[in-house]
Amino acid sequence: MNERTTRQTREPPAKVLITKIGLDGHDRGSRVVAAFLRDAGMEVLYTPPWQEIDQVVRLAEEEDVDVIGISSLATDHLLVPKLLKALKKARLDDVPVVVGGIVPEADERKLKRAGVREIFHPGASREEIVGKVAALAREARAAKDKELLA
Repeated sequence: MNERTTRQTREPPAKVLITKIGLDGHDRGSRVVAAFLRDAGMEVLYTPPWQEIDQVVRLAEEEDVDVIGISSLATDHLLVPKLLKALKKARLDDVPVVVGGIVPEADERKLKRAGVREIFHPGASREEIVGKVAALAREARAAKDKELLA
């Protein structure tokens, strides 16, 4: 099998949307995570800060993303349950959502109950982030494939 054939039969890279919702403009962490994922071979859609929930939902739908990553340094992670509801309303509740940043323990429990699949705290390793996001993307694609075949 030559390189061209191998490239043609490979699965396309995971597509991940990295964004910030609300008024938190601190985006260094999200830029670093976006670079981690891109360096690992994923296709990364990166938005500037201050996105509105409907913008994130629209972009996730238009780009058919596998995973959505929300970065929060302030308290904007408290908006994520609203994002999850909007994704469900748009029939995108099969897209896993992860949160990275400063999330107090009590808020972490609320986010997990709301449906957030993973929360990465400051100090999470590149391997942890890339590994979990890749696994969630594979899971999401398998679910999409199963739904298409049903």
